[in-house]
Amino acid sequence: MSADAGSERWFSQRTGLTTLAAVSGALGLLVMLPYLQYVLLGIVLAYIFWPAQRRLRRYVGSMLAALTLVAVAILAILLPVAYVLAIALREALQLIEAVQNDALNVEAIEQQFEKTGYSVDFVAVYETYQDPIASGLQGLGTGAIEFVAGLPGILIGLTVTVFVLFALLRDGEALVAWIHDVLPLRPALQRELTRKFDQLMWASVVGNVAVAAIQAVALGIGLLLLGVPAVVFLTVATFVLALLPLVGAFGVWIPVTVYLAALGDLTAAGLLVVYGSLVSASDTYLRPALIGRTSAFNSAIVVIGIFGGIVVFGAVGLFIGPVVLGGAKLTLDVFAREREFAQLESGQLTAADPAIDTDPTTGLEPAVDTDEPAEESAGDDDTTEDATTGDAEDT
Repeated sequence: MSADAGSERWFSQRTGLTTLAAVSGALGLLVMLPYLQYVLLGIVLAYIFWPAQRRLRRYVGSMLAALTLVAVAILAILLPVAYVLAIALREALQLIEAVQNDALNVEAIEQQFEKTGYSVDFVAVYETYQDPIASGLQGLGTGAIEFVAGLPGILIGLTVTVFVLFALLRDGEALVAWIHDVLPLRPALQRELTRKFDQLMWASVVGNVAVAAIQAVALGIGLLLLGVPAVVFLTVATFVLALLPLVGAFGVWIPVTVYLAALGDLTAAGLLVVYGSLVSASDTYLRPALIGRTSAFNSAIVVIGIFGGIVVFGAVGLFIGPVVLGGAKLTLDVFAREREFAQLESGQLTAADPAIDTDPTTGLEPAVDTDEPAEESAGDDDTTEDATTGDAEDT
């Protein structure tokens, strides 16, 4: 009897225990749901800091290494990001106020365009769409007020994130070993899925987030030097847009260039065109340099994953959404391949299907058990590598 058949028979004979395990898992997930996005944020941060944890614990132990890296995460990531978002929110509210109070000098912009030979009635256009624009910005302002009102819940959530980060850094390998033990999958298939999910995570965190952050900071510095107002808000907007394929920094520096040209500052507009083009073109070099080992995402997965992830998981969905969607495709690909492979072995398929050997969309090969030893549990051996992060460190 095969291992898979034996496993199915065990589940059918232990229906009570199987049901109890399923209900317990569902209840545990239900408890986590209110703060799921903060738990996921802790997982993302733990993934980022794990290579440093593995090196640092050799000298100071797992506990002190985890505490040190949690302090670094708070001081170098969480607090600076919160400060930048607060400034961006203030600048956005100032923009809303300027629109509502007719503070934008639309007539001056129209006169500048007329000097270049283009006649555009910006006053009429502005007056026509002022109410919808103001309503949209008012909705943004209302959302900002609700965000401020929800600060106590956010602080509780960030506390959850800090504790999740600390626990994963200190006991991450033990958790991975436990997951491998409880999953009803062959060790070879577990290793394969772990490796591929690691590639997905690395591509999302490094390939999307790091490249977007570099481009946003670079463009923000250029806008600051050119004297453009609301630089922090525009930098945050650049970061968000740079996560989207085919949009990127273009979505910020092109409108700002038009704004500068309309104000008559043609020198600054020309410099921004050159500099913005270089920032946008840097994506071609940065992404292969950082994640040249994998092309884990295509454009559809990134776009749907980001927007769907924001709706389901909140802000952390920017990073987790593409991983979840790409992971679902990966798991279904592995399931279909393993099913076909099992049918071939049982004689249900009489001819070899080339798609069984290698899936061209994922690069996966059939998982075959080898003599490779199982993952060791946490922490005593300094040479032990976490299967979820080993590839990331090599990169």
